Amino acid sequence: MEGHNPLEGQEGDVIIPPKLYKIGEVMYYSGLSRQILHNYTQLGLIKEKTRTPSGHRLYSEEVFARLKRIKELKAQGYSLLQIRDILEREFSVDSGEKEDGK
Repeated sequence: MEGHNPLEGQEGDVIIPPKLYKIGEVMYYSGLSRQILHNYTQLGLIKEKTRTPSGHRLYSEEVFARLKRIKELKAQGYSLLQIRDILEREFSVDSGEKEDGK
């Protein structure tokens, strides 16, 4: 379309694409180490949104809400496996579907 701005929505609103964060940024803002973030990813507590062409993990803004909830639940004495089950109920996976099909 001539003159159509792809950043404008149906009503002419500007659409701002979601920010993706490199693991270093997640480390900085969360105060957690790279190893902890990798462990949380392996356990299914957090999930990378995508990867760069060079293989670097990128995380969506949702990761910060999940990390905050993990911290709260750990303070209440829950194990990481229990926290994973709680998060599966409280948050949708990035794709919008549960990984276990529930």
